[in-house]
Amino acid sequence: MTVLLSDIVSSERHGFVKVVPRQFYDLLVGGMISSALVPVFSEYAEHDKTILWHIASLILSLTTIVLIIFVILAQLFAPQIAWLLGGDELDLVLLTHLLRITMPAMLFLSLSGIVTGLLYALKRFVLPAFTAATFNASIVTVTLIGVLIFKQGIEVIAIGLVIGSILQLVIQLPGLRQATLRFRVDMHHAILRQIGRLYQPVILGLVVTLFQTSLDRRLANSIAESTLAWMQNATTLIQFPIGLVSVAISLAILPTLSRQASQKNIAFMCTLTSGLKLVLILIIPSTVALFILAEPIIALLFEHGAFTTYDTMQTALALRFYLVGLIFAAVDQPLIFAFYARQDTFTPAMVGIISVGIYLLFALSPMLIRPLQMTDLIFADSMKHVGHVIMMLWLTNCFGKIRGHGLTLTMFKSFTAAIVMGTTLWVLQHGLHVIFPTTHFFNEVLIVGILFVVGGVVYLGIILLLKVDEMTLLMNIIKDKMINH
Repeated sequence: MTVLLSDIVSSERHGFVKVVPRQFYDLLVGGMISSALVPVFSEYAEHDKTILWHIASLILSLTTIVLIIFVILAQLFAPQIAWLLGGDELDLVLLTHLLRITMPAMLFLSLSGIVTGLLYALKRFVLPAFTAATFNASIVTVTLIGVLIFKQGIEVIAIGLVIGSILQLVIQLPGLRQATLRFRVDMHHAILRQIGRLYQPVILGLVVTLFQTSLDRRLANSIAESTLAWMQNATTLIQFPIGLVSVAISLAILPTLSRQASQKNIAFMCTLTSGLKLVLILIIPSTVALFILAEPIIALLFEHGAFTTYDTMQTALALRFYLVGLIFAAVDQPLIFAFYARQDTFTPAMVGIISVGIYLLFALSPMLIRPLQMTDLIFADSMKHVGHVIMMLWLTNCFGKIRGHGLTLTMFKSFTAAIVMGTTLWVLQHGLHVIFPTTHFFNEVLIVGILFVVGGVVYLGIILLLKVDEMTLLMNIIKDKMINH
């Protein structure tokens, strides 16, 4: 049987391969990095490097031990895990096999995440900025080689994920060239109790979120055969700006917020609102561009082999419904990290649990009057983000006023520039499709490339014309980090 690359990367199993290790990483370590490790690391990064290296050595050593044990247990109970996370009887054997291949990536993803947190606490941002690109590029490269040259199946994505997780760790190690790290085990160290106290509410929230994710998958599977694949492909596109913009900026300001948490609120709020402004001026045009260019982007990435024009239309529909919550989800990240910086992990965790209740309300209510539809699940997910950010904004105002920092003006200018950009893209793409028929892959690449360049230039030009100071600040930050590195 001929192996089609497009069939592999657009399949539901592809989503399982990539999502499941990340879910366990978020559950076991990922949430701990932002909620506990960066604030704790930041306490010692400026004052006592010796204690910092001791704490980092302890965390890395214990994580290695715990994750090795977890990976072994996951190998033994892989069939049960595969069933719990959405496998059906036909796919259970294959999904179990894929799970066993990908589980070792958990160890390297976790170690990489801890190193990222350590580098952020040291204000070294350049190397961590390349981790996501390295991870994804490794998956794509290994998949292309495995399918096109060695004619292998979906297992190559799992192998690529493991290789990507290893490289994600390796590329950051030069940033620790001055560190004195040793293998240390001390279960009674006071810092472990502090980290455990901070992480307990987070892991509760993550368990509830994992339940929501599993329910979402099962409800999607009950609608139609391809529903989950459409939703996963749309989610992949949504996660890109969230990770590249919101999470990156939130992690970048977290060490500063942690140091300012005990100072006057005005400095803390200035840092937080600066981060929120940066998120807005980058995520708003991303949202508009994805909404306008949904079809050509999806067609370029997925519409090959068994992925049809109808699949493109359905994935675009899913993407546009997810975009309803994108700006809210992006703004939410700095707000959550602001609480983490104050070493308050309980509040965001409780808000997260309540927001899952909002999801359940919107997702299940339509079933009372008609059959469930894909858009019901996606709209419910967007409403979850809307509800979450409203609660977080209200709670944030309890310890510092967000008003008065120019957020509304920045948002208005960003929306103005994004609307001009979106109008330009909408008109231009119709003209490009006439000039360059999309019957050839090269033309698809050319059209999307031209649209991205033109959209970026138009948006940047309008933003500079409207004198948005945060854009200048962003450029200066990038320049300073590159020079300091």
